[in-house]
Amino acid sequence: MPPTNHRFFIALLPDAVIQAYANSIKQQFADKYASRAALRSPPHVTLQPPFLWEMANLPHLTQCLENFAAQYSPVVLRLSGFGAFPPRVIYLQVERTPELVQLQQALTKTLADQLAIADPRATHRPFIPHLTVGFRDLTRQNFHLAWAEFQGQTVEFTCTVFDVTLLVHTGQTWEVFQAFPLQTP
Repeated sequence: MPPTNHRFFIALLPDAVIQAYANSIKQQFADKYASRAALRSPPHVTLQPPFLWEMANLPHLTQCLENFAAQYSPVVLRLSGFGAFPPRVIYLQVERTPELVQLQQALTKTLADQLAIADPRATHRPFIPHLTVGFRDLTRQNFHLAWAEFQGQTVEFTCTVFDVTLLVHTGQTWEVFQAFPLQTP
């Protein structure tokens, strides 16, 4: 019998240029630092971390996201350099703009209030928007080697994101399930 629950998360996916750049960095991490975990999802800024959702209730989730996205304008992502969550994660830094913070906070509140989706860790951590390039399988030794290589690199990108995206875990990778257009009401 197939599982009735699937893992989902909600994110902003940058444009194709940034996706290609981030994927090339992820591949460098895989090839040079034996860190392949970041390759299992498209480059993204997480708005709602992974959660389990009953497939029978999927229409409630998608309707909620459709209604939510219709209330917000497209959001600008500005990437600048690299950051880290030592000793395992290296990422492309995304500017924490008021619009991005407002969107993330409103989404987490909407999901909690309407669908009882909440990340218990969110109350203990600030929202730090980022695009992960080196992930959990990065050893401490390789983290230090990679961080020495990437921390001083200059990277500057800006794009406008027009959708909030729901991603689903296939058992192996994260794939786009559905995009919900952001639009000014």
